[in-house]
Amino acid sequence: MDTGKLKVVVSEQYSDDLKNIFQYGLETFGYTGALLFYDNIEKLVANLEFEYFMYPECRFLVTKNKIYRNIILESYLIIYRIAAFRIEVLRVFHSSICTSSQVGSVRKIKI
Repeated sequence: MDTGKLKVVVSEQYSDDLKNIFQYGLETFGYTGALLFYDNIEKLVANLEFEYFMYPECRFLVTKNKIYRNIILESYLIIYRIAAFRIEVLRVFHSSICTSSQVGSVRKIKI
């Protein structure tokens, strides 16, 4: 299925989440471990320009047209929205501290 290429944009909240994840990784696993994980997230997000339909609909954000999707990477949930002409990466949550209401709040994020 050829889905075409869409520009990937990220929210301010996503950028903040990524900084916090890197900082946690730095303190817990050291620079190399934190950098590897950060790079993994960045590669997955960059590949969304072609692979945005590859991942499942987010079960907390069900819509008729399935615009809210998520990537699961280890214990993290990366949530993005498929818009008309772009992919909007909204947030990254750790599964141990994530609630359905927090995930639901991503609907309000404007980019």
